[in-house]
Amino acid sequence: MTPPETLADRRAVGRNARKNTPRSANSDIGNIRRDPVRLLRESSRGRVESLVPLRYGRMLASPFTFYRGSAIIQAHDLAKTANSGFHFQICGDCHLMNFGGFATPERALVFDINDFDETAVGPWEWDLKRLVASLYIAVRHLGHGDRLADETVASCMQSYQHWTSEYAQMSPLELWCELITFARLEEISPTADARERIRNSIAKASRRTHETILPKLASKREGLWQIRDAPPTVFHVHGKNTLFTHKDDWVGLGDWRTLMAPILAHYLNSLGTVRRTLLDHFSMHDMAFKVVGVGSVGTRCLILLMVDQHEKPLFIQFKEASTSVVSRYFKAPGPKHQGQRVVDGQRLMQGASDPFLGWTTGPFGRSIYGRQLRDMKISATLELFAKDTFRQYAAMCGWVLARAHAKAGGVATEVDAYLGNGDQMTDSLVLYSRAYADQVEKDYEIFRQACRSGKLEARTDADMAADFAA
Repeated sequence: MTPPETLADRRAVGRNARKNTPRSANSDIGNIRRDPVRLLRESSRGRVESLVPLRYGRMLASPFTFYRGSAIIQAHDLAKTANSGFHFQICGDCHLMNFGGFATPERALVFDINDFDETAVGPWEWDLKRLVASLYIAVRHLGHGDRLADETVASCMQSYQHWTSEYAQMSPLELWCELITFARLEEISPTADARERIRNSIAKASRRTHETILPKLASKREGLWQIRDAPPTVFHVHGKNTLFTHKDDWVGLGDWRTLMAPILAHYLNSLGTVRRTLLDHFSMHDMAFKVVGVGSVGTRCLILLMVDQHEKPLFIQFKEASTSVVSRYFKAPGPKHQGQRVVDGQRLMQGASDPFLGWTTGPFGRSIYGRQLRDMKISATLELFAKDTFRQYAAMCGWVLARAHAKAGGVATEVDAYLGNGDQMTDSLVLYSRAYADQVEKDYEIFRQACRSGKLEARTDADMAADFAA
């Protein structure tokens, strides 16, 4: 839609959106008349078959891990809910564990969204609802009770509302330069304890570099660094510990260099001259398959180990990109190449992106995107959170999401006017997250019974690792 000419006109558009979609309508949890097991099976299609039980095993750990791995279910449910009509690039899987710290190209540590596998054009409310529901489920799962869960969701929503109002006053160029750094978070932290936690996070991140993880993941043999197998988490596609079957098309390529060559060639083209020239200083040493996350388990994910003449390593992760769960239930224009979709969405929404973020096409036409495996990346340890920490972390996530939406959508003025100054949206999302947490617990129980009965096969990491130790 073409934006009106004045800020006053744009604010009027935002306020008028309340007529079609009152803020109270956001408490509706949507279309829950579905079979969660069928949807999970649908989202498992095309994955490495022997790893699907591991995906279910990780989801089985708790209602929270189930929620993390079942973005397709919530997208299905949200498809039947009303929205304000402002559609732009959203994260698509905006749960609280997809926020964290990482280094900018200038080596500043920032706090931002860090997973964009499901990014697509969609209603901004979907991101917010995925985030607040995750907060509610996590607080409840860790035994802190619904009162703190209510407060945590309110803290997130109030922060999102406040910062959306702030960003509505900024020019597009100012928004594109906006970074939420850990140094900035330390400055505004209200307590000495909070500032100490941030300093500890900075110190922890500084130790998570390619050089420090090299001896943990690889060993040197005959002048080349080789990644060590640790199945089911890390293994060589063409090695003795592979979890691929002989029928898989990648196995039929014979060796890892034949598999990697087209992936790397197309990837380098997407980086542009400067980054491509930088990577010319590195040579390939080894490649392996690496299982990541919860919801991503079973999708094809490779790590390429490259080393320069100074023996300095660089790990590039190449991950398969399939159709976004947002796009399954909300039709909007977007790139046909799923890897490009992920890269474009990440660059639009993040304050600063990985310098090695690029997209490529693998053998047999699979869409893939690439980025660094680790570069000062850190994430929250929820089990160590005090009650105040949950509220503070929720506010940080709300701030980050407001910035991401303001930058990607360019309609912070309209969204700010829709939200208004009161508590209507906060109250609605507290009701939504509480009701959806109840629904997730019901879905989790159905999923758990399906695993118990053998309808779905679920295996833990330890179970699968024991197969190789025997």
